[in-house]
Amino acid sequence: MKNFLALNLAFLLFSFVATGKDIIKVKNEAELKTAISSAKPGDEIILSNGIWKNIQIKFDSKGTKDNPITLRAETSGKVSIEGGSDLKIGGSYLVIRGLYFRNGYTPSKSVIDFHIDSSKIANNCIVTDCVIEDFTQLNRVRSDHWIEFWGRHNELSNSYLSGKSNQGPTIMVILEGNEQINNYHKIINNHFGPRPRKGGPHGETIQIGDSGTSMAPSYTTVEHNLFERCDGEVEIISNKSNNNIYRNNIFYKSEGSLVLRHGNYCTIDSNIFIGDENSDFMGGIRLINTGHWITNNYFYKIKGSEFRSALAVMNGVPKSPQNRYNQVTDAVVAYNTFVDCDTPWQLSVGANMDKSVVLPAQEIRSARPTRTILANNLIYNSSDAKAPIKAYDKIDGILFKNNIINTDYESKSEPKELQKNSFTLNKQSDWLYVPTANYTDVYNGFDFETIAKDIFGNDRSTKNSVGSMVFPVDKNKGQINKKDFGTSWFSNEAQVATPKTIQVNTQKELIKALSEASSNTIIELKSGTYKINESLKIDKTITIQSKDKKNKAILEYNGANNTAAFLMLPKGNLMLNAVILKGNNNQNAFTTKEKEMSAAYNLKIANSEISQFDYVLKTYKDSFSDTIAIDNSIIKNCKNAINLAAENDDLGEYNAEFLFITNSKFDNISNNILDYYRGGYDESTIGGNLVFDNNSVINSGKLETSGTLLKLQGIVNVTISNNIFSNNAVKTIAVLWGEKEQKESNNKIDNSGEFRTEQNLKQKMMY
Repeated sequence: MKNFLALNLAFLLFSFVATGKDIIKVKNEAELKTAISSAKPGDEIILSNGIWKNIQIKFDSKGTKDNPITLRAETSGKVSIEGGSDLKIGGSYLVIRGLYFRNGYTPSKSVIDFHIDSSKIANNCIVTDCVIEDFTQLNRVRSDHWIEFWGRHNELSNSYLSGKSNQGPTIMVILEGNEQINNYHKIINNHFGPRPRKGGPHGETIQIGDSGTSMAPSYTTVEHNLFERCDGEVEIISNKSNNNIYRNNIFYKSEGSLVLRHGNYCTIDSNIFIGDENSDFMGGIRLINTGHWITNNYFYKIKGSEFRSALAVMNGVPKSPQNRYNQVTDAVVAYNTFVDCDTPWQLSVGANMDKSVVLPAQEIRSARPTRTILANNLIYNSSDAKAPIKAYDKIDGILFKNNIINTDYESKSEPKELQKNSFTLNKQSDWLYVPTANYTDVYNGFDFETIAKDIFGNDRSTKNSVGSMVFPVDKNKGQINKKDFGTSWFSNEAQVATPKTIQVNTQKELIKALSEASSNTIIELKSGTYKINESLKIDKTITIQSKDKKNKAILEYNGANNTAAFLMLPKGNLMLNAVILKGNNNQNAFTTKEKEMSAAYNLKIANSEISQFDYVLKTYKDSFSDTIAIDNSIIKNCKNAINLAAENDDLGEYNAEFLFITNSKFDNISNNILDYYRGGYDESTIGGNLVFDNNSVINSGKLETSGTLLKLQGIVNVTISNNIFSNNAVKTIAVLWGEKEQKESNNKIDNSGEFRTEQNLKQKMMY
């Protein structure tokens, strides 16, 4: 046996040497450049384990189909690419494996780029088993792409990408020039981890093409990927080219949709969309343009509406400019299942039905869907539900055939869009409901025989059924195993630190505790006064609270003018609870960094009192908060309260996603209570969210030059209810956006101006 193994080893070694294949291990940038320049088909270039910092790799080589050239980590995951680094690929039949990009950002326009320049474009190259984690620009509006596809027949597989918080799609497929069309790229078996909310457009996870090349054929396949909490913007995937395939992907609690924004003749088959009860922003598929087939998809608890509904079929713009909305024509939506979704079918979305609104011709979305069929779909509700269909215009261009629902439903049109059938589904997992029988009364439309299998690969030719799956269903279906996606060596299962409480008695102890604390630390203040002379920096999850809630600790900030008691840094999350915070009228209570706010912060204030500041919260351009919440607190004797209006370039950006102000009192605020601004209107971006409820606002606004107490320019979702406004020296409490159905309710107003509604609010269109 030993002799046999020795002979085989000798044979393999002889074969390797005889074919001229080399294994070259490199330890630094100079050795790497030399190895790349001399690489031959079949060679392996191995990066030594360790940190490779501030390195820009140009992998310019030519392998062959049978003998590709490989650039890989010595051990997958043990080679960290950090600092200002990137990788550009030019040539053919190249493989990159096992690299870990972290602790940095690209100095160019992309992290991994399938081209070096216009003369060195990658073809038949593979990036696999790699991770890009939090490799994001310091400035969130500086644009880049983490993966940029050029050329043809390139692949990203078995990789993990997570944490991009700056502008630009995570993956961008370029279609400029004949070298890039008919590209047949593959994006397969990847795990797209959480992408945080960006606060504006240009936060897609994948974009294939752009408006200018949207009529070009791409033939890109996006298959068997997990999209986990990809919340960057309304479009998780933005399709902007022809003939692409989206198949067998899972969209898990992601706030957005797979959007056929431009381009034609795409296939969306056998994908799973999983939502929950907690978000109105989780979407499904948005349909625009011509010739798409949407088949075998499963939607669970998709609660979004309009642009983010489970199925949104858009109205188009007649003679649409290339960057707007083309009419939906010749589309097929068949054999899909919708379980416990709120109004899952929203049709003619975006129709301009209000005749009093005057819009330019390129904005009038009056081209209704036509020559489109919805057939053999199943809608199931486990309890009473909202109406299954909402039409924003006539839907006479859509043919409905053999769609069934299990709850009562009345249609005003003939034939009825849905047929009542008292069928049942059994719950097989947290999100999967499976049929107990087949519903074989199916419509056989033109080319429907090409829908040969169901969502789990079962053959439809021998037995068929309405909905995405055919009975019986494998009992092992319904579980998501993250190990089936992404790399073999990386896990995004974060270890949550056990909360630790530190009790402090002096300002010196407070500063020391804050600087040394790990995330999730609770700092408890003994009653008394803490004189703070420099900003307290928050860059982790911290709670600061009084030990005795009835005898609150006092933080007295005596720092320089225009500084802040608390400086919010990227990834800083502060809860201030039961604390009295005082200034000297010339500083701010909370601010963000003026530059390099690479990631979002969160600020929560409860049961506290804040007084004698210039601004309670002052934000700077390019900063972004996911959530700001003020509850049961008193804010008094300040010049300004909440300022979220630093994004003034009118490019669709804004400074906070969610703002909750509840059960609180504002007294003697010289200027406005709130300035919350979003300029540059893209109607598909559903952002800016305010809840202002059960507050009292008194004796404020006497120096406010705009005459408005709550300034809400361009904010989309606004609730102002159950408040008291008394003796405020303003003409207007707030201007509400009538087109977005913003309303105030149950507010008591005494000598404080009025609410005003503007139906056609003046907004600069971004496009």
